[in-house]
Amino acid sequence: MGRTLYQLDGCPYCEKVADRLDELGVDYDSIWVEPLHSERDEVKRVSGQRAVPVLVDEDRGVTMAESDRILEFAERSYA
Repeated sequence: MGRTLYQLDGCPYCEKVADRLDELGVDYDSIWVEPLHSERDEVKRVSGQRAVPVLVDEDRGVTMAESDRILEFAERSYA
């Protein structure tokens, strides 16, 4: 499995993405990030920015942010 979802506890955009991935039966690892943007170094390292959610799909060579884009990708790739 080469999928990781970076998310923040209580983030409605993150929850929307995680819920849809779960509905589609997608296996992924969750990495819970810090509430302060300035402490999200790992997210910045993998995606170039500090906002979440971020999905990394190593199998498809994709790293993307923004919940709507991730949901569109999930529908095309996993549904």
